[in-house]
Amino acid sequence: MQIQDGKHLTFSLGKEDYGIPILQVREIIGMMEITEVPKTPEYIKGVINLRGKIIPIMDLRSKFGMDPIEYTERTCIIVVEVDVNKAKRPMGIVVDMVSEVVTIEQGEIEAALDYGAKVDGDFLTGMGKVKDKVVLLLEIEKITNSEDFNIALEETNTRI
Repeated sequence: MQIQDGKHLTFSLGKEDYGIPILQVREIIGMMEITEVPKTPEYIKGVINLRGKIIPIMDLRSKFGMDPIEYTERTCIIVVEVDVNKAKRPMGIVVDMVSEVVTIEQGEIEAALDYGAKVDGDFLTGMGKVKDKVVLLLEIEKITNSEDFNIALEETNTRI
């Protein structure tokens, strides 16, 4: 697991702040209608049609085992690019609120130790110090595994 310094998009889930490398972010969109896909894990909310592309949607709060909340006007979908079967594919992750893009230097990142955060340690690349907060830096590839992606797309293709 590699600690990634540089620019990160930060967002909130509950009271915790998270960050993902900005280079993996394709766009941020407001909530839109999600088509549910049967036989998928609870955290896969379904798929959306974004300008003609079918994109699987994962609720990060649900993936991390956090209590569900109602989506609000601040709830966003972050469209990220992940490696699936050796190809880059878009996937949407639902977060409570997008915060800002921050630069986190190597010296401001500490190793990801298990401090009881609500995230499985495998997902973390480190903990960044930003202003007076700690931002949990996520490895998006570990969260959006290809099995989840394939289940959502296979079930969608079955229904069409």
